[in-house]
Amino acid sequence: MAGEASGGTLPAAKRGMYILPSLFTSGSIALGYYIIMQSIRGATYNDSAAFDHAALAVAFAIIFDGLDGRIARMTNTASAFGKELDSLADVITFGVAPSLLAYLWGVRQVQPSGHPEIEARLMHFGLVVCFLFLICGACRLARFNISVNPQPRNPGRPDRKYFVGMPIPAAAGVLAAVIHFESGSPVRNLWMSLVWLGLVAFTGFLMVSSWRFWSGKEIDMGARKPGRFLVLLVVLIGIIAEWHNTALLVLALGYLVSGVMARIGYSIERRFQS
Repeated sequence: MAGEASGGTLPAAKRGMYILPSLFTSGSIALGYYIIMQSIRGATYNDSAAFDHAALAVAFAIIFDGLDGRIARMTNTASAFGKELDSLADVITFGVAPSLLAYLWGVRQVQPSGHPEIEARLMHFGLVVCFLFLICGACRLARFNISVNPQPRNPGRPDRKYFVGMPIPAAAGVLAAVIHFESGSPVRNLWMSLVWLGLVAFTGFLMVSSWRFWSGKEIDMGARKPGRFLVLLVVLIGIIAEWHNTALLVLALGYLVSGVMARIGYSIERRFQS
C-alpha cells in the first residue's frame, strides 16, 4: 500500500469517484445523439412522437448536466478532463442537437402555400438562424470557460450568484419546451415558422448577451434545515409529472423572461437615477 501511494496512483475507490461525474456527462452525450436520431426520424417519417421524444430528451439531458457538476463538487473530484468533456457534451447535446431539432421541426415541415420563392427563402433563412443558435451556444461556452468571476452588465443582488448570458442548457430547454407543449406536432404554417425562427434567434442572442440570469448556486443542498426546500422540490416534481406539457413551458419561458425583465428593470432604474 505504501508503494502504491508513493507511486502517485489513486486507490480504486478514489478512481471510481473521479469516473462518476464523467458517467453523467457521457449520459448527456448519449442523449444528444438520441435527440439527433429522433429529430431525423421525425422529419423522415413525419412522426410527431419522435419530435416529442427528442424534446423530452433535452429535459433529461439538462438534469444530467446539472448532476455531473454538482457531484464533482460534492465529491471533490473536479478535473480538467471533466471540464473539457462537459463543454464538448454541452456543444453536442445543447447546441448541435437542438439546432437540428429546431430546423427539422419548425422549418422543414412547412406545407406548400403557393409561394415557392418565399418557401425557398424560408428554408435558407431557417438554416442560417438555427446555425447561429449553435454558434451562439458555442461562444457562450467558450466565454464561460475562460471567464474568471464574470459580472453581468446589469448587476443584481449581491447575495445571489448569476450567469452572464443565458446558459446553453436553458436555451435548449426553451426550444424543447415549446416542441413538447405542441406534443411534437411540427410547424406547418409558413408565418408560424417565422415566429418560431424569431424565438430561436432571440434565444441565441440571450446566450451571448451580458444580461444576468439567476444561477441557483446559492441553494445549499446540505443545509441543516432542508425541509422547506424538499417540500418545494416534491411539489414542483408533482406539478411537472401531472401537467408536464404546460409546466415545462412555463418554467422555460419564465426563466427566459426573468433575464429580460431584469435587464429592463435595471435600465429603467438607471434612467431614474441619472
